[in-house]
Amino acid sequence: MDTTTLRARMAAALPEMLADLEALVTCESPSSDLSALAMSADAVARVGARRLGAAPERIVLDGRTHLRWRLGDGPSRVLLLGHHDTVWPLGTLAAHPFTVDGGVLRGPGCFDMKAGLVLAMHAAAALPDPSGVTLLVTGDEEIGSPSSRALIEAEAAGRTAALVLEASAEGGALKTERKGVSLYRVTVAGRAAHAGLEPERGVNATVELAHEVLTVSALADRERGTTVTPTLMSAGTTSNTVPAAGELTVDVRVRHAAEQDQVDAAMRALCPVLRGARLEVSGGPNRPPLEAKASARLFARVTAHAAALGLPPPSRAAVGGGSDGNLTAGVGTPTLDGLGAVGGGAHAEDEHVLVAELPPRAALVAALVAGLLESTLVPSAERRS
Repeated sequence: MDTTTLRARMAAALPEMLADLEALVTCESPSSDLSALAMSADAVARVGARRLGAAPERIVLDGRTHLRWRLGDGPSRVLLLGHHDTVWPLGTLAAHPFTVDGGVLRGPGCFDMKAGLVLAMHAAAALPDPSGVTLLVTGDEEIGSPSSRALIEAEAAGRTAALVLEASAEGGALKTERKGVSLYRVTVAGRAAHAGLEPERGVNATVELAHEVLTVSALADRERGTTVTPTLMSAGTTSNTVPAAGELTVDVRVRHAAEQDQVDAAMRALCPVLRGARLEVSGGPNRPPLEAKASARLFARVTAHAAALGLPPPSRAAVGGGSDGNLTAGVGTPTLDGLGAVGGGAHAEDEHVLVAELPPRAALVAALVAGLLESTLVPSAERRS
């Protein structure tokens, strides 16, 4: 692609990008509201059809609407991936309306990640021949992709690359590593007794949970970047009764697949400390890590494209939060994340997008996709089930 023409085209398209983004942001789409998600899917479909010249396939799973565009002819090689659901409840627009002021765009979900959807659409529309590109927009990423996970993995498997249009890291950095996520529930069964008359006859679930909290916390490894965090905990029924039951939830984040397996084995090996207590561990790995090896060659490519476009070299970031990029990397597909908007405030009241960064970002994504379609990048990351 001619880089000068591409940058000029994206600069000229900025008013259309802003109009598209307004259409998406002003259609609220909390993950928990199926009706709102359906209306949001309609809005995304309208914008996409206008930019891509075709209506998407609508895939409804567990009541949630996901959209898929398979562009041009021939087999799919490059997956553009995003989501249209947000963390913001209905009515947020009243307090935080869509605005563009002083080069800063605001509104619920603008940064995470509706601007990324607009960038994906405009980048794909700029390709001389989009054959081989699939754009998948899901509706449940913010709650862990329960209905779309299998769809994402199937679309990613065997592809040349998965490009995730999630919001960038600080300063526009691309996300070349994401920690894997595991979630656990530790349930304790003890025995009730009167706390004043005969506490010795009970088996105190709260005390057992306290032991387990210390054991679980010790699984963290700061040098490896492994966090094992006890979060919610509850036990007992009344203030004068030895608690007979309790439970603890645990959030685990790891940088490497082997570490995720090790922590999982340790969690499942937990044993009660108190005599008579019973312990059950449920849950497990939720998202595999996006390791550096899955993104290395794509990052090198995008750096070269940035130079050709006359853009500053992109920086990279390793982040603790998960995305659907974890899933695409988990099936062995080279994955680059954080290609979406430059801005900040994801999930916060100051969520915003830097308007001036939209055209160069769209040009960079378009150049990367075009380059991938012209060459071969063999999937190399190890697939995890």
